[in-house]
Amino acid sequence: MRVPDENLLGVIDSRKTPAVPNVQEEVQRALDNPLGTTRLEGLLKPGERVCIVVDDKTRPTPSHLMVRPLLDRLERAGVKGPDITIVFGCGTHKTMQPDEAGSLIGEDCARSVMTNVHDAAAPNMVDIGETSFGTKVKINKAFAEADVRILTGDVELHYFAGYGGGRKSVLPAITDAQSNQHNHAFLLDPRARTGNLQGNPVHLDMVEAAHLLKVDFTVNLVSNSCNQVVRVFAGDMDRVLQEGVNLIDAMFKVPVESAADVVVVSPGGYPSDIDLYQAYKGVDSALNIVKEGGVIVLVAECIEGYGHNAFYDWMLRYKTFDEMQKEVKRGFVLGGHKAYYLMKALEKARIVLVSTLPDYYASGVFHLRTAKTANTALNMAFRILNKKGKVLVLPHGSTTLPILQKTSEG
Repeated sequence: MRVPDENLLGVIDSRKTPAVPNVQEEVQRALDNPLGTTRLEGLLKPGERVCIVVDDKTRPTPSHLMVRPLLDRLERAGVKGPDITIVFGCGTHKTMQPDEAGSLIGEDCARSVMTNVHDAAAPNMVDIGETSFGTKVKINKAFAEADVRILTGDVELHYFAGYGGGRKSVLPAITDAQSNQHNHAFLLDPRARTGNLQGNPVHLDMVEAAHLLKVDFTVNLVSNSCNQVVRVFAGDMDRVLQEGVNLIDAMFKVPVESAADVVVVSPGGYPSDIDLYQAYKGVDSALNIVKEGGVIVLVAECIEGYGHNAFYDWMLRYKTFDEMQKEVKRGFVLGGHKAYYLMKALEKARIVLVSTLPDYYASGVFHLRTAKTANTALNMAFRILNKKGKVLVLPHGSTTLPILQKTSEG
């Protein structure tokens, strides 16, 4: 994209954090020095059933980097392949196919253990109790019945849980649809926002849900904007999350002096832009730094279309933000929440989408303007504003959190 010098306010990106020289050595270091608990080997006995939760295909997490070292340690402790189940934490995302497991955890690992693609609508969920927030939690049977429970994943920014990682590998990753819906309904709380855990009811409810069953060990990694691993943390679930959050804040929260008329944002490439549902996270970051009435240019391939069916249905059913807000308060529906966020974003800014999504959906259903190229979209933004306004560019919108600094103008 070409932005004239006189219009460009800047490119907002995370701090350049180098990758670790050897990822496998970093994983082993973390496993050898766990936070708040003993080493994994000390938690295991031969013949015990072990369940490991990994991310599904909508996440860029390199799960294979954690799974192989974990399986090696399980084997040395006398835990064999038939007693190990790897659960793919799909939450309410589109279900994976069993033959996709090898591409995420390694073909050799997929062949050596039992695999389980979580289905939030499965009838054999196990009821493990209720949180103080009123969320009745039902959980994946393989995880509930395991003797040793292990979580893997990555710590990253999340637009209403505050951050991904830790407890999020339980709720929503391996719980039923009703548990997820009740938890996600708390997103209307103003404290449920990107990069915030303090008083965040979504986060606090997730923590309680994860503690209804004992989680024995957690491995989470932190990656830079190029999806390169910069640090791995292992051990107690809560300690691992907090250490990851501290590092994420240092890397990805970026101060910005002033808002822009136009913000050009990419979610950061596949799989962050696998569909419009996932690509919205880039819009969420751009909203922090676009002026009221400005334009967001969203560059997202959306190779799998719009994503969640409820996202589509709500955009068809409700024509205004007020209608949608009333419906969210009346009866939260997972997937519909993303429609609520998009309509709320459209109250503040016009959005021009550059993608492979057909105009029938992009314009007719999701109320977005469309352009074939990023340069065309920028020129369209200038025409919408009737001027060549100031531009900020956000290349990794799903993982970068711009923080607008307060000015004398408010």
